[in-house]
Amino acid sequence: MAAPNKDNSQPGKGKAMGPSNEQIVAGFNQLRQEQRATASKISELEMEFNEHGLVIDALKDVDPERRCFRMIGGVLVERQIKDVLPAVFNNKKQLSELVERLKVQIVTKGKELNDYREKYNIRVRGEQATEDRDAEETVGSSTQSVLVSNN
Repeated sequence: MAAPNKDNSQPGKGKAMGPSNEQIVAGFNQLRQEQRATASKISELEMEFNEHGLVIDALKDVDPERRCFRMIGGVLVERQIKDVLPAVFNNKKQLSELVERLKVQIVTKGKELNDYREKYNIRVRGEQATEDRDAEETVGSSTQSVLVSNN
């Protein structure tokens, strides 16, 4: 009798398989979440940038020796305007630079997301219907659409 094959592997099973559908979707969702988080952070920083602008506008015509209060790390401190105004200008400049870096990062993440979609041929729900409608409109089909108002 022949000895049983102790290596239970079959031809083809030793090859590395690609990621499963669940892993592909999870990777896609992770990229989308990272992009959304970056967009949210940009929005938050732009609001803070605008607030700094309002503070600068309010303080620029005030006597530099006048005292004012500033929140630093959750602590309210008393300073003179001549000390605070340069710091607010500097913070506004840094916020602007950070927003620009994040905008570049979100564009890069968008390209990465599109490449991922093309690589795995991912379609988002609702997107296919829009593409189909666009294709029908270019063909000039005789279908009619109905507009419904929710008055």
